[in-house]
Amino acid sequence: MNAKQKTRIILDQLAEMFPDAHCELVHQNPFELTIAVLLSAQCTDETVNKVTATLFQKYKRPEDYLAVPLDELEQDIRRIGLFRSKASNIQKLCRILIDKYDGEVPNTYEGLIELPGVGRKTANVVMSIAFGVPAIAVDTHVDRVSKRLALAKPDDTVLQVEQKLMKLVPREEWTMTHHRLIFFGRYHCKAQNPQCPLCPLLELCKEGKQRMKNPVKPKQRGKLA
Repeated sequence: MNAKQKTRIILDQLAEMFPDAHCELVHQNPFELTIAVLLSAQCTDETVNKVTATLFQKYKRPEDYLAVPLDELEQDIRRIGLFRSKASNIQKLCRILIDKYDGEVPNTYEGLIELPGVGRKTANVVMSIAFGVPAIAVDTHVDRVSKRLALAKPDDTVLQVEQKLMKLVPREEWTMTHHRLIFFGRYHCKAQNPQCPLCPLLELCKEGKQRMKNPVKPKQRGKLA
């Protein structure tokens, strides 16, 4: 079985497991999506959605984020990890949107990655979801699953993982594959305690088969005195 054939089996199985995989960040437009993805770095989508439920009621446009002191915005997103740097980046991002893009989120990859706080992953998410351009954004779930299934090497960088997935996956399936890999990693192939005994991809997963041969025993608690 070559790499393309293996990838096809994986994609078909992911489609069967998660046919309705989608972006779980709640948003109404490209601007809200950009802010939500920026906030999601090193933070769960669940926490981001709790914060943006009120944040997006208070701040509708880039101008709104610049109309308040930085410390007020920091307090509004305090539950988010790295909230101080993210608040600063949001205000800088909004200033660029107003000065250079008439308050709109740019619909090009080059325009997005120049925005403070917007890296390659965020740009790919916005391009694919907001503007319908096929892309594979590599977050922690996509990175972990790709390496466990040997679609990428264990020591590959995020960029290398993205490039390998782009070669293996048909372009028209990039965006959906991104969502399904995230769902697979978030709900099945978790970082801790992956569901290897129930995994339909076990035969294609070297790490999973190794885990089954040498299961990790739960730590025993010490006896109380």
